[in-house]
Amino acid sequence: MLQLAKMIQNVLPSQKRVILSGIQPTGIPHLGNYLGALSNWVKLQKTAEPDDTLLFSIVGWHALTLPQDPAVLRSARDDMLAVLLAIGLNPERSILFHQDHNLHHVELCWILNCLTPVGKLRRMTTWKSRLATSRNARSEDDVDESLLNSGLFTYPILQAADVLVYRATHVPVGEDQQQHIELIRDLAEIFNRAFKGEKPVFPLPLYLNTPSKRILSLRDPTAKMSKSSPDTASRILLTDTASQIKSKIRAAVTDSISGITYDPVSRPGISNLLTILAACTESGVHDIAGMYATKGHGQLKTDVADAVEELVKGPRSELERIRGEKAYLHEVARNGASNAMVYSGATMEVVRQRIGLA
Repeated sequence: MLQLAKMIQNVLPSQKRVILSGIQPTGIPHLGNYLGALSNWVKLQKTAEPDDTLLFSIVGWHALTLPQDPAVLRSARDDMLAVLLAIGLNPERSILFHQDHNLHHVELCWILNCLTPVGKLRRMTTWKSRLATSRNARSEDDVDESLLNSGLFTYPILQAADVLVYRATHVPVGEDQQQHIELIRDLAEIFNRAFKGEKPVFPLPLYLNTPSKRILSLRDPTAKMSKSSPDTASRILLTDTASQIKSKIRAAVTDSISGITYDPVSRPGISNLLTILAACTESGVHDIAGMYATKGHGQLKTDVADAVEELVKGPRSELERIRGEKAYLHEVARNGASNAMVYSGATMEVVRQRIGLA
């Protein structure tokens, strides 16, 4: 295995990027998921250098930090892999895999747990937002530590292991995850200082800033678009038909002010529609607002619905085809996990040597 470790080190010299990101198996994503993260993964695949390594993971263990129906979770894992393929991620170019198919993640997670000061975890605040979202709470103030389990409290350490086990150099995540990147870098430094060698085991991963749009609920534009909302008209799913998209956009909450302006504070509904249209057409939101300054709400909604349909009709059609091909999905998952473990196995061999377990 030491030979394997050296081989991977030769494959991944310092100038080459290892890009890793993950998504929870929540089933069919909504428009906010697609515009906020998934479309950026496809762009990264298109623009990456030939020597870059791309890993995209479906993080099933993270899903367990909140209550799950086993049957629903099992189906959602397959659906999410089908989505990644349908939007254009190529398993011949990117490593697509289920996190829970690679036990190296939890092995490194335990080692990092034994090095992580509790104070660092207490400063992490994203557990509140996760609980608030899962409970469809209006504010993070509506949740408290009585609802917090130890898995949700320590999941940032598993997130760090997800990244460090591949010695990733770049992590494309949303701005709300920057605090987690800082923790990952801290834990990498703690390990490197505690277990010195000829050179540090872990690089300090960089936050990869990818343009992402914060898409809000169509029915309550003060909240993010979410699958946990009881109002199905609040979100557009990747599987929605053209007529469903048109109906949901038509019913989107706006205001009674004439004309179109981009003002997220005073006109959140109209601003959300402008953001969606700008994202779908890869335009600047202020440029879009200027084009619609003298137009009515109805025209804006019609054009937004058309733009969303144009964006999702290709992935939707491909998803319908792939979703039922279970044997193919399982083959992609197996191959992806096997490829991922080549990298993580080399890392863990070095880690075990450093800490005295090999």
